[in-house]
Amino acid sequence: MQWNNLLQEIQNKNVKALARAISLIENEFAGYEDFLKLLPFSTKKIIGITGPPGAGKSTIVDCLINEFAVNNNRVAVLCIDPSSPFTQGALLGDRIRMNEWYNNPNVYIRSLASRGSMHGLHPKIIEITDVLKAAPFDIIIIETVGAGQVETEIARLADTSVVVLVPEAGDEIQNMKAGLMEIADIFVINKADRPEADRFVKNLRAMLPLYLHEKKKKAPVLKTIATEKKGIKELLETIIKHQQTETEKLKSFMMQAEKVYKLIEQKRMSDIDIKKLASEIERLSADKNFSLYRFAETFGK
Repeated sequence: MQWNNLLQEIQNKNVKALARAISLIENEFAGYEDFLKLLPFSTKKIIGITGPPGAGKSTIVDCLINEFAVNNNRVAVLCIDPSSPFTQGALLGDRIRMNEWYNNPNVYIRSLASRGSMHGLHPKIIEITDVLKAAPFDIIIIETVGAGQVETEIARLADTSVVVLVPEAGDEIQNMKAGLMEIADIFVINKADRPEADRFVKNLRAMLPLYLHEKKKKAPVLKTIATEKKGIKELLETIIKHQQTETEKLKSFMMQAEKVYKLIEQKRMSDIDIKKLASEIERLSADKNFSLYRFAETFGK
């Protein structure tokens, strides 16, 4: 495999080469790590769209694509769909919602299965995102699966995390996992034409100080009706403003450090076979002095 040629093709806007590279990484094709080492370092900004199922995330992404595309920006979108716990397959339904963009040369959309990941993202999301950064895209958007409670990992990847909620979540907001509230740089209350939308926005704004901790200011709360494209321009302006603030520069490099930490963790754990671990624990457990913690310490060396 001529990895240098593949990277050059990607940098020259060859969409087929880009799709091929992503597939090779997804399936851990022999030598794919050599290709990753060729990727240039990039500080391109990532927009993350997350939130519970049915909030209208895909419709909002579709509207954002439209706003960026009309200004001749090249846009890449990764849509993560949940995998079946039995077959590991995925419906990849986001392709249906965004099908009008598939023939647009300035828009690239790729659906990925979560492959059992518990964080609403693909196991190779870091690597795939870096491939997109190597391509000449102006905007990169990642939409998570819509698991709601567990997809806080998007905050480690996206420079701007947009959490999409609906007015019906008002009665459940007290039970909403704190992590989802803390990761938001921007809250979007979609389907804002529904009853109780204004009350929900008021309650959400009142509750935000409970989740601020180290944040210096509250995340803005915006209202949208994505099916009618209402509120999208304000959302776009808020995203751009957030990504241009000086205070986000430190976050950007902290995120790069966390990415490297994850990559190191994956590399060091790559030769660990959980079935072999189970067999070894079974063998040693007959010893009354056996300790999982001593075993872990010894095994980790």
